[in-house]
Amino acid sequence: MSSITDGFKDVFMAGIGAMALGAEKSKELVDQLIAKGELTVEQGKVINADLIDQATQKATATASAVRDDLIAAHLATLSKDERDAFAAKVAEMAAQADERDAALDAQAQEVEAAAAEVVSESDAAAGGPAVE
Repeated sequence: MSSITDGFKDVFMAGIGAMALGAEKSKELVDQLIAKGELTVEQGKVINADLIDQATQKATATASAVRDDLIAAHLATLSKDERDAFAAKVAEMAAQADERDAALDAQAQEVEAAAAEVVSESDAAAGGPAVE
């Protein structure tokens, strides 16, 4: 009788061992799948960023080409005097844009100087080192 009991006991223990081994292997497999999934997500983010960058570059190039074609077509319809007037108007608009840019740069420098002054005063009031 004891051999039948030992046989059932061995089969039972083998079943428990198989379940434990299966659980361990399942955990390893799940961990591997998670790692692969995270890697795939990161790769997807990089690929997505590259695609967005490429699309932006192509859209910008296309828009620039279309703009240039439209200007060329418009200039083709103008007389010499009208082209000269158009060129003068564009030069005037470019000068105004340059003035705007210079004014914005001056404002940015003023803001940076004021912020640096506030930080210096704050550091001096707190007894800390001055920030340059």
